[in-house]
Amino acid sequence: MRFIDPKGFTADRAWGALDIARFDAATVRLHWTDRPYVWHVNDGEEVFVVLDGTVDMHWKDGEGVERVTRMASGDIVHAGIGAEHVAHPVGPARILVIERPGSV
Repeated sequence: MRFIDPKGFTADRAWGALDIARFDAATVRLHWTDRPYVWHVNDGEEVFVVLDGTVDMHWKDGEGVERVTRMASGDIVHAGIGAEHVAHPVGPARILVIERPGSV
């Protein structure tokens, strides 16, 4: 058994990660960040869980219009294949990401 305190986790750089587990087709990683990621399009399924902090999730709807949803601790988003998005933390945040190994 391995117990992890997400609030105590920091990394030496934005989006640094602690690898927690790897299943047949998915990785589970805890990320720490205080800076936005980059716009990207998912090449696989992604589950994004805010464990600590606040994140503004910028995403494009089916018509290419940019939208923003503020996520608080405990909020979860499922981004399917082809979902274009970028996460902007509002201060430091800790995020659990479950996705295909090697995904952007």
